[in-house]
Amino acid sequence: MKGLQRDKVWDPVSRLWHWVLAVAVVANWIFGSYMTFDTVQWHFYVGYAILALLVFRLIWGFIGPGPVRFKSFLPTPSKVTGYLGHVFKREPSGFAGHTPLGALSVYAILLVVAGQAISGLFIETDDFFDEGPLNDYVSDDVVDLMNSWHHTLPDVILILVILHVAAIAFYWAWKRENLVKPMITGWKWVRRH
Repeated sequence: MKGLQRDKVWDPVSRLWHWVLAVAVVANWIFGSYMTFDTVQWHFYVGYAILALLVFRLIWGFIGPGPVRFKSFLPTPSKVTGYLGHVFKREPSGFAGHTPLGALSVYAILLVVAGQAISGLFIETDDFFDEGPLNDYVSDDVVDLMNSWHHTLPDVILILVILHVAAIAFYWAWKRENLVKPMITGWKWVRRH
């Protein structure tokens, strides 16, 4: 590709983390949407796994390889507005990591999924006579707030996932940039410096 070189961008740990989180979020969305007495415990277990994945990603964001470190993809207003001028050009972005819009997406998904997982620690449900492990340590007002978040945030997560997949499709169809393959192989076409 003209002006681009193939570089190893995504490390195996980050790629595995990405796919495990994706599967866990989809599975837990399904468990939560179609909850029965048989699946309620799985909903909790997968929620705990998601929390563990998020804690790992927080740590990995400071000690992991360059492209996955939070400081490498801070979406400053100037970076976002600068990139907006190029987003509709019919050419690959060539970023060695996340574009500024991709960075906004990553941060939004991480924050909303974290909010969903954390709120689950405090909820109380009458349907299955179950409650989060930290429910007894907070006031009824906090429990009500967490219940509200836990029932609202799945819709936000669904919207963010749809936008994420739509962006991947846009990059593939319009910009001729495959974003899925690098998340499988680690190799990505990036701009030469």
